[in-house]
Amino acid sequence: MSEPMRIALVGASGLVGRAVLQAARIRSGQTLLALVRRPPDPALAAHACVRVAEPAAWADIVAGFRPEALICALGTTWRKSGRSRAAFRAVDHDLVVDMAAAARRGGATCAVIVSAVGADAASRSLYLKTKGQMERDLARLEFPRLHFLRPGLLRGERLGDRRLKEGAAVSLSPVLDRLLPERLSRFRSIAADDVAVAALTLCHDRATGVRVHHNAEIVRAACKTEES
Repeated sequence: MSEPMRIALVGASGLVGRAVLQAARIRSGQTLLALVRRPPDPALAAHACVRVAEPAAWADIVAGFRPEALICALGTTWRKSGRSRAAFRAVDHDLVVDMAAAARRGGATCAVIVSAVGADAASRSLYLKTKGQMERDLARLEFPRLHFLRPGLLRGERLGDRRLKEGAAVSLSPVLDRLLPERLSRFRSIAADDVAVAALTLCHDRATGVRVHHNAEIVRAACKTEES
């Protein structure tokens, strides 16, 4: 029997990160290190090694864990960043790149990064431009296996995170999704649980190179776990 894969998870307190912790409860095959600023729900943390620390200490913790893979679900909002471009970029770009670099130093050969549909380094949108530049700079770290997940609108329960416009969109998503033609299916909503399961599955995928996964590919990867 092979040894469990060592996976570092950053962004464990957000919607997708919590879903990864939940998925790890029913999936074997990994030893999961979760980095958080505040202690999570004990039930979610039951199948992970949780380290509570400030982000400034995360890089050393990740590298010292010597992970085989990294799952990064970091992300902030315009409101949480104090409506500061620099503060927003510090999380959605700088911290993500720093965590990936730390994982690479620790020996990781795979990284699964939650990005966003429409990510583009040349976009006029601060959000999409930051995500695109993050993807570009992570590709320079030369992970043998690098996966960018670009989900559409995420469905799931956010704890203590009021996003009124996004919440309204999620409520309307059953109607909006049906209105979008198949060629625009990447912009439909998707369950955070599917993104989380796909992230864990892709850590074990041995295909090499940089790969981008939109909704259809994310669901396909999640279904692989259900079928195995």
